[in-house]
Amino acid sequence: MRIALFEPDIPQNTGNIFRLGACLGIPIDIIEPTGYLFDDKRFKRSSMDYIKYTEYKRHLDWMSFYNWSKENNYRLILLTTKSQKKYINYKFQSNDILLFGRESAGVTLSVHESVNEQLTIPMVEGLRSINVSSAVALVVGEACRQLNLL
Repeated sequence: MRIALFEPDIPQNTGNIFRLGACLGIPIDIIEPTGYLFDDKRFKRSSMDYIKYTEYKRHLDWMSFYNWSKENNYRLILLTTKSQKKYINYKFQSNDILLFGRESAGVTLSVHESVNEQLTIPMVEGLRSINVSSAVALVVGEACRQLNLL
């Protein structure tokens, strides 16, 4: 299993997700461009020294990432507010990449159309979304439980 962030905007969220990935031993993919300099001091501060324990790969753009994922037989599982399928009812597999969109805009329509599955986190009606780093923690926790990773 892997975590992928599509064009992340907020370095503190990315740093927090890197810390989670390091602690759980889950690799992370960054799909560029990012909304900040990747070596931005806020990013380094939020990931603290965990970045040296994080396995991560940077991808130039969506197509580079998409082609790489297909060549390596990964399933792309998009977490989105535009789905009715609940993540808690989904059967995760070890070759899943859990894909999370940009904080300010999610993912493009072409990304929605390219993934293997679209899942959502159930929320109180009328609210927009959960912070991306919190969303990652929720879904990764369930996937780890199902796959007996921890």
